[in-house]
Amino acid sequence: MRKKTKWYAAVLGLSTAGALVLSSGGASGHGYTDLPVSRQKLCQNGTVTNCGDIQWEPQSVEGPKGFPGSGPADGTICSGGHSRFSQLSSPKTPSGGAWPTTKVTGGQSYTFRWQFTARHATTDFKYYVTKAGWNQNHNLARSDLNLTPFLTVPYNSQQPPATLSHSGTLPSGLSGHHVILAVWTIADTGNAFYACSDVTF
Repeated sequence: MRKKTKWYAAVLGLSTAGALVLSSGGASGHGYTDLPVSRQKLCQNGTVTNCGDIQWEPQSVEGPKGFPGSGPADGTICSGGHSRFSQLSSPKTPSGGAWPTTKVTGGQSYTFRWQFTARHATTDFKYYVTKAGWNQNHNLARSDLNLTPFLTVPYNSQQPPATLSHSGTLPSGLSGHHVILAVWTIADTGNAFYACSDVTF
């Protein structure tokens, strides 16, 4: 009986270790922006409520890389193409109000910040912004964005630290409500992470 108990314990220990390896392997690169505060962060910190699953997983807005040529379909860009996180792609919050905005000034330097819950070899970070006169009443589409990034930060397949900040100059000539789309492209998978932040110029 004693031998059997030891054998079961060993098997249980091995299966638990295997599960841990599998689960950690599945979370091999997650992150989101909190400067300017992203929609997923607003859901996670309770500023915006009734967001669904994204409140527990602000780091998980992962979709195909290659934006704007590929990547999430129009209308699903802010949710990374995930129906689970569809609230992020809506022009309104789940309660029907406007997404809170961060005040920014065009033509000035701004520090962008990412928080990573798991780090990954990185190709680059790119930042896009909506055009003057963009359609604010529908889910974000490529036609709403200036598809030339206003800031690209190469990362040469390195892993970022747990918190990463970098600065760039915001575009000038914009006023009112706009959306900044941040894209973190992973070097060794087919995916990227997407974060939409609402700003007021």
